[in-house]
Amino acid sequence: MMRTKRLGNTDLNLSVIGFGAWAIGGSGWKYGWGFQDDKESIAAILRAVEKGVNWIDTAAAYGLGHSEEVVGKAIRELSTKPIIAAKCSRIWDKNGNLSGCLKGESIRQEVEASLKRLNIDVIDLYQIHWPNPDKDIEEAWSTIADLIKGGKLRYGGVSNFSVEQLKRIQSIHPIASLQPPYSMLRRDVEDGLLDYCAANKIGVIVYSPMQKGLLTGKFSKERVKNLPVDDHRRQDTLFQEPQLDIHLQLVDDLRPIAERNNKTLAQLALSWVLRRPEITAVIVGTRNPSQIEETAIAGDWLLSEKDIADIDFLLKRHDKALKEI
Repeated sequence: MMRTKRLGNTDLNLSVIGFGAWAIGGSGWKYGWGFQDDKESIAAILRAVEKGVNWIDTAAAYGLGHSEEVVGKAIRELSTKPIIAAKCSRIWDKNGNLSGCLKGESIRQEVEASLKRLNIDVIDLYQIHWPNPDKDIEEAWSTIADLIKGGKLRYGGVSNFSVEQLKRIQSIHPIASLQPPYSMLRRDVEDGLLDYCAANKIGVIVYSPMQKGLLTGKFSKERVKNLPVDDHRRQDTLFQEPQLDIHLQLVDDLRPIAERNNKTLAQLALSWVLRRPEITAVIVGTRNPSQIEETAIAGDWLLSEKDIADIDFLLKRHDKALKEI
């Protein structure tokens, strides 16, 4: 089985690779990844569990509820329910327009809706998706604390919070986890956030470790140009020139490091994130069974000191090229 790590001060032991359910929300909303076949999504979840993945990260906003519905269908086919992490605060109107809401009553409604879509009685880890609007994070966190006491939720976490925002809510109720973005292309968390979480026993589960596929070696300028019109990556500046050219060069430079270890670039990207002791686990977006076959292997691969040093050198060169744009 895949190695696991305890999440912060909780009794949740997470596999170091988690199933990310963003893309399986499908198309038809602003941050979709294009068409997705639900049967393939369910097959991917079932295969992930077979490979030792014991938790799924979803959100109400993914596919405007559709991701949670698909996860709910998949877990009904499993004899042992995986740990379920869900998120609140991103709500939508009848036209599918998303907005941020952290009012207590709204969160209570979101919890009930998510429990129904997931077809479960309690959510293991419930996270504030975005601290927006910032002025309401205390109200939202107090509501989550109440819902934990009421048995609807087991633990509360946050996503995309700063150190200052963590400090504001800490005294209300313990923070089980922080979910920030972290990859070779987005390393902001290294500037104090990881240290703070370690010092305060807050677990860290990372999203976008492969930077939406950019670090997998499966992208080229041509593939980016041909992304479906409803794939949100078309609007992501990391996928646009002049940045794209520099990122693709880094990926090419990383290839020999992966090859000398008989691993893929996707596995390298994941193992690089997991090298940090503060990281509990990484969320890996998965759309079909073959993807999890590849990425699950990274859960048990520890990079050597030479690998880490060589990657650091390439990242410094990459950063220098970005500054010269």
